[in-house]
Amino acid sequence: MVRYIALYLFSVFISSVSQILLKRSADQEYENIFKEYLNPNVLIAYTIFFGSSLLTVFAYKYVPLSMGPVLESSAYVFVTVLGYVCLHETIGKRKAAGMIVILLGIAMVLSGGR
Repeated sequence: MVRYIALYLFSVFISSVSQILLKRSADQEYENIFKEYLNPNVLIAYTIFFGSSLLTVFAYKYVPLSMGPVLESSAYVFVTVLGYVCLHETIGKRKAAGMIVILLGIAMVLSGGR
């Protein structure tokens, strides 16, 4: 089951990457509405979202349904870290504390609550 939990987390990670691509696309100016919605960043991001959804469905064959929302919360950590690295966003004390709480919660669930 560990392999499928890792697959689920990878799915959440690539979904977070696609969110960063969409954010980059939204920060740009376009000459018309078609180029705004039909540019490489947007098309790649939605393709990644689709692939992420397929991976998540596959992982749910082996990952307990109750564990899904807990693993999905890792997206907050991934997006924050990717935003810092790729978009040069800041991580304040409250965000850092929130990420620590999320990671501790995930660790507790994965360890069986012990």
